[in-house]
Amino acid sequence: MSEDQAILRSVGPRLRGFRTALGITLADLAERTGLTPSTISRLERGHIRPTLEQLLPLARAYAVPLDELVAAPAVGDPRVHLRPLRKHGLTFVPLGVKTGGVQAYKVVYPPASQLPPPKFHTHPGREWFYVLHGTVQLVLTGTRTELRAGEAAEFDTTAAHWIGNARDDMPAETIAIYGQQGERVHITDV
Repeated sequence: MSEDQAILRSVGPRLRGFRTALGITLADLAERTGLTPSTISRLERGHIRPTLEQLLPLARAYAVPLDELVAAPAVGDPRVHLRPLRKHGLTFVPLGVKTGGVQAYKVVYPPASQLPPPKFHTHPGREWFYVLHGTVQLVLTGTRTELRAGEAAEFDTTAAHWIGNARDDMPAETIAIYGQQGERVHITDV
């Protein structure tokens, strides 16, 4: 079997893995993508080969790059190929392959004067972060806490919250772990 055939054979289980990791039913996914539940089921079982027209809405529904739906990992190379994204003046560097559930990111906060005005968020779930470098401020429902390198915070995200650099002379860096809801608020435009 050629490498291409092996990759094509693995697409169905990968698609099923994304859906089950997110806890989405066939009917829910069909509603999000415009594909029928039957088509999705046949794709996941490998009964039909996926087309680009089918993979694009699936990639959007799972919020992953198209190549992540079909690409097999390089054999023997466990490294994560980091693709930073920028949003709201921050840089998010994914620290793992996005498969649903929780996702870890390195977050780089520019100096305070370069940040947009605070925008508070609330959503179901929990958030955790560890300060790698610099000082960040966490504002939770009106209470401001400064955390320095080596300190961590965890909180219920149903409380209004905002995180930003506390200093104006250097960037700050954290490792943050978001659940699905928090990731959607912080990383993607939905």
